[in-house]
Amino acid sequence: MLVAAMAAVCVIGVVLSVRSVAHLTDDVERSADANAAVFLDVTEMDAAVGAWGQSGQASTRDDYTQAFRRLPADQELVRRLTSGDAELDLLVTRLEDSVQAWVDGYAAPRIIAEGGAGSFAPQRFRVGRDLFSEVTSAHAETERAFDSRTRDAHQEAAVRLRGTIGGVLLLAIAAWVVIGRSRRRLLAELSEPLLAMEAAVQKMTKTDLDARAPAGGPKEVRAVAIALNDYADAQSRARAVEGRIQNELRVLDTAKDDFVSNVSHELRTPLTTISGYLEMVAEEFEDRIEPRHERMLEATRRNVTRLKTLIDDLLALSKAESRATDLEASDVISMVRDAVTDVRITGARRGIRIDVVAPDQPMLVLSDRAMLQRALLNVLSNAVKFSHDDGVIEVVVGRHLDEQVEIMVRDHGIGIPRAELDRLGTRFFRASNAVTNEIAGTGLGLRIVQTIIDKHAGDVMIESTEGEGTAVFVRLRLHGPTLIVGTEPGSAPVSAHPLTAAGN
Repeated sequence: MLVAAMAAVCVIGVVLSVRSVAHLTDDVERSADANAAVFLDVTEMDAAVGAWGQSGQASTRDDYTQAFRRLPADQELVRRLTSGDAELDLLVTRLEDSVQAWVDGYAAPRIIAEGGAGSFAPQRFRVGRDLFSEVTSAHAETERAFDSRTRDAHQEAAVRLRGTIGGVLLLAIAAWVVIGRSRRRLLAELSEPLLAMEAAVQKMTKTDLDARAPAGGPKEVRAVAIALNDYADAQSRARAVEGRIQNELRVLDTAKDDFVSNVSHELRTPLTTISGYLEMVAEEFEDRIEPRHERMLEATRRNVTRLKTLIDDLLALSKAESRATDLEASDVISMVRDAVTDVRITGARRGIRIDVVAPDQPMLVLSDRAMLQRALLNVLSNAVKFSHDDGVIEVVVGRHLDEQVEIMVRDHGIGIPRAELDRLGTRFFRASNAVTNEIAGTGLGLRIVQTIIDKHAGDVMIESTEGEGTAVFVRLRLHGPTLIVGTEPGSAPVSAHPLTAAGN
């Protein structure tokens, strides 16, 4: 009976765990994805409104219309998936109301009004930003609620699994006590079959997952052996179910990466064609094109460049996430100096000076040189992008805690609002002041950096004050004996924020 109870507890625990996982993937995560889709629609509408105000191109109205048409379907999906949850229903309602208020109070009137140069109205822009801030706040609160539901679902699955294991262990202990007493009473008759069963159990509890108890001896012993084997079979089935779930998750992750890569490649070809035709038009009508047509042509070039940058970042992120890292000993100081050389020309156009302080001796780390070079270049490019004209960027390389090399890149630019530091782990996230100042970006730069540094078992820390600047600390483990003579930047301040999946 005890062995049968163990098998029952195991099966019930597995069934409940599978249900918890199914609830997590089918309900909670799907709802969270739908909620993210709603915010993405609103973000695309906001970008289209901004582009209309700057350029007045009809294509931006089309972008706005397409996002506006997707919005009700995504909102309906969120509403359907969250039905029955009173708290989420209130948060979703608030988000829908804030989105509607933004559309009615700013987006719709602005997209209808005249666009392009000279149409900017500060009061109207401030109203739009305030309404969109309410949308962002409502979305953040809703997203936190979804995150809470996800954590609860994870915890529920873990509790059920631990409860199953604990129940099985308790029943196994009880069964061992009963069998021990019976063994002393029936030692002469049951010695051999029980010893064989004990050996099988020992194998099961170690590494031989295919071991089974022999069904010999009296019928009572045979019954125990059958029950024990049923329990082992149930465990095997549970492991098989877990393996299938893991395989399906890996397949989904691979499909996601393939989708991003394929779509990015498919978009790159027509963009290259468009860019080529734009250059042909510019050359053919040189000195004959009217100023307003020249502005339209320049706006088209900027948007093509922006799309190319986004596609390149998506491809880089996909490659960094899926690529097997081939590590070799490399000098991080030479990589830092190469990256500084690459961005110095861009900085010089705006009068930005880059000062480098680093030891003369090499500092070796195990790295995929191309990937790590990309990460360092992204950090330095961000520093230049968000610096003020005629500013200074400080790059300091030194030892950290004797076992790590630390690369610090500090700018004195616009910084990041304190309230938004915790959101640096979100894809496509861009600080509100960067959006307000119309600084170009895809929101994937720091995500790429963090993914690459994670591949190198390193850490990325961010310290930032709005209006004063940002410091990025990249830490990597040193490889082999490295003699350092020079500046040691030391530890990042306590206020630095660690990144787990950065995006800026």
